[in-house]
Amino acid sequence: MTITINEKIINEFPEIKIRLAEPLSLYTNTKTGGPADIVAFPKTSKQAQALVLFAKENDLPLTVIGNASNLIVQDGGIRGLVMILTELNEIWCEGSKVHATAGASLIETTEVAYRYGLTGLEFAAGIPGSIGGAVFMNAGAYGGEIKDVLANVTVVTPRGELKTYTNEELNFGYRMSRLQAEDDIVLEAVFELATGDKQQIRQRMDELNFLRASKQPLEYPSCGSVFKRPVGHFTGKLIHDAGLQGFTIGGAQVSKKHAGFIVNIGGATATDYLAVIKHIQAVILKEFDVRLETEVRIIGEEK
Repeated sequence: MTITINEKIINEFPEIKIRLAEPLSLYTNTKTGGPADIVAFPKTSKQAQALVLFAKENDLPLTVIGNASNLIVQDGGIRGLVMILTELNEIWCEGSKVHATAGASLIETTEVAYRYGLTGLEFAAGIPGSIGGAVFMNAGAYGGEIKDVLANVTVVTPRGELKTYTNEELNFGYRMSRLQAEDDIVLEAVFELATGDKQQIRQRMDELNFLRASKQPLEYPSCGSVFKRPVGHFTGKLIHDAGLQGFTIGGAQVSKKHAGFIVNIGGATATDYLAVIKHIQAVILKEFDVRLETEVRIIGEEK
């Protein structure tokens, strides 16, 4: 009797939570996204590495997702295996270094740094992503970026090999790292911080969280900042000046609070999101001769 790939992965990894034909809308910040053939939730780096090797040995397409905060999964879903790393979520300190595994919350990592009186991560206090995604995208806000504080990162390659990269080896750029070109998967990151005054650290984190809450549409599901900042311009201002705030297709709307965000005001699909993105890009190109590039990752198949 032939064993299906679904049966094979369930039999081989009884200790890992596995879901079949699972809607990814359950896991994305936009609350949109079609089904994945197989979804697995490793709890350790060893399990994650074993799943990568399983995918390679069985010619199974592999997609890795963290907190899915800066991600749009298309309505046709994703074929093959989707590995969601949110259960790989340990954070600990050793001296001035903060260690965090890929699925750990970036916000919680900043809180751990604060509790140990370590400064440098305050800029990330309200960024709703995972450690893996933050390193992968060189996340940043309010004048700080991951590249400013990262010491090194441990990854598993698409071939299942473990590697450690230093900050310099990651070739960081604006919302870029070498991981995007090589499809390496973050397992653990180490941040080198400095000893600071806890009261000042808390004050700065609270200040940035207040600014974020007052300016960003946190009351609605969204994929965060949609576009990269074009040289010489502010994306939100361009969209505002073009009169696009409030523009809506289906349930996806250009936020009335912050023009750089597209929010799900109810029942939005990924197709709605992509249609709004394309409309914004077309209008901004026509009105200002500026090409907007997406910062948000768009993956999966059209329905």
